[in-house]
Amino acid sequence: MNYYAVLDVGGSSIKYALMDELGEIIDKSSVPTPKESLELFLDQVDFIVKRYQSIYELKGMAISMPGAVNVKTGYIAGLSALPYIHGPNMKELLQERTHLTVEMENDANCAALAEGWIGAAKDVMDYLCLVIGTGIGGAVVLNKNIRHGKNQFCGEFGYMIMEDYLDKPEGETWSSLAAVGGLINKVAKRKGMDPDSFNGKRIFELAEKGDSEVKDEIDKFMKRLAVGIYNLQYMLDPEKILIGGAISSREGFIERINEILLQMKRSQNDLTINVERCQFGNDSNLIGALYHFLQRQSVHSK
Repeated sequence: MNYYAVLDVGGSSIKYALMDELGEIIDKSSVPTPKESLELFLDQVDFIVKRYQSIYELKGMAISMPGAVNVKTGYIAGLSALPYIHGPNMKELLQERTHLTVEMENDANCAALAEGWIGAAKDVMDYLCLVIGTGIGGAVVLNKNIRHGKNQFCGEFGYMIMEDYLDKPEGETWSSLAAVGGLINKVAKRKGMDPDSFNGKRIFELAEKGDSEVKDEIDKFMKRLAVGIYNLQYMLDPEKILIGGAISSREGFIERINEILLQMKRSQNDLTINVERCQFGNDSNLIGALYHFLQRQSVHSK
């Protein structure tokens, strides 16, 4: 059995695990993400690796990272809560520090790969993964492989312009209309209140207590989310569309999306839209990062 150090790097913490080649987590923990400098970050990663190397022989290190990760070159474009990872060749730096083979992938892409390996999409080849939070991110997986696109932005579904494009060039994006952050802003605007006084949980609680304004905004939110999914089905025609993020675990959420999609289909009897909940939660990025590592190394060995 081969063993790997696997890291999920976030803005506030680094989740890390010792995993085997079957995706089993043998040990896991987390540490605060160093904010001060790249050198402190590299020191922290080296500490994690040495901890596991004292017990196991490691075959490599797999990492889930924020930002637009170029899996071939090792550079990370875009923006994130960790400015120091954007600019240097992170893959080379980590390999030099740990003396391990390193493979990196974007965090949302890792979550999608986890589902395709041993999760809700293990039985299909082509699928989309939507992660709904403050915005909408995700991934496109075709033939079990992530599609990155020319600019590394494939899967950034939240930037799709959905409404008001005739009135202003930037329009209203899918994230501004159908992400939790967008829902919060719509409810706050309707009530003339500060968006900071709301969160997703409170909004749904208000709806459950009978607040008609909030219920109306949630209904619009669900329909706007369904419209984007409907359009994505026609664009890429995947076998499944998976939804992750905390909101996806709400009772009846996935069922309601499917109800709206069924109404939208009308006479399109040949169109199948299969929307399901992502299977993995906090461990998804770790599992997907390892799968990405195994994929990349398999290609290199051929």
